[in-house]
Amino acid sequence: MKLINTTNSHARLVQSQLESTDATLVETFSAGNTDVVFTQAPLHYEILISNKHRAIREQEVDKIREFFLKRKIDTAHIDQAGIRTIYSSNLIEISIPIV
Repeated sequence: MKLINTTNSHARLVQSQLESTDATLVETFSAGNTDVVFTQAPLHYEILISNKHRAIREQEVDKIREFFLKRKIDTAHIDQAGIRTIYSSNLIEISIPIV
């Protein structure tokens, strides 16, 4: 799975998130039909995974989580035990608290 940064194509979404939430960084990524929104805030990181065409596979969730833990998240400052994943039919939210 290859994630492509599509932040420039979603300027309205990014601007809206920055204005209406505590986010300090918002980036969007695409892996075919799967879209990912990565948000960094002072007290947490959020990874939102969506696919309008089918259910998201657990393997995709694992790969996306690992991608962000390796490349975007300072793992020295997160609470590994506090990571929460919320599942719905075509949307998954991963919340990673910062200690």
